Amino acid sequence: MKITGPTAFLGAISGLSCVAISAFGARMVTDPAARAMIQTGEQWQIMHTMASFAALSFRNWGAPAARFAPFFFLVGIVLYCGPHYAVGLGAPAALGAITPLGGLFFMIGWGVMAWAGWGIFRAAQTTPEPTKPDEGP
Repeated sequence: MKITGPTAFLGAISGLSCVAISAFGARMVTDPAARAMIQTGEQWQIMHTMASFAALSFRNWGAPAARFAPFFFLVGIVLYCGPHYAVGLGAPAALGAITPLGGLFFMIGWGVMAWAGWGIFRAAQTTPEPTKPDEGP
């Protein structure tokens, strides 16, 4: 099953929603504490959205294991950034209790990327250098 299309689509939707939330938070949220909660969510969302796209590059470089990372990043965005946005917009602070679960998903995603990156490194170490053709006598 090829998941490049859904990954690219969901990553683009995540980037779009991050820009929209950022614009809304900057102009409509006046409480500094609420604005800080929203900004934290924005920073983590855009970072892990870009990491999802980086996983596509890792796949193109010969690391098929990277295909699993965007799932963890995108779930992490929902579980970590979502509560930041909700609390910043007035939801009960207790909702923030699920953010460590989102952080765990982020860490798993980065672990998958490290594993995939190690595979790229190992492949580069075992690939023989191309030989030059003989230049003649």
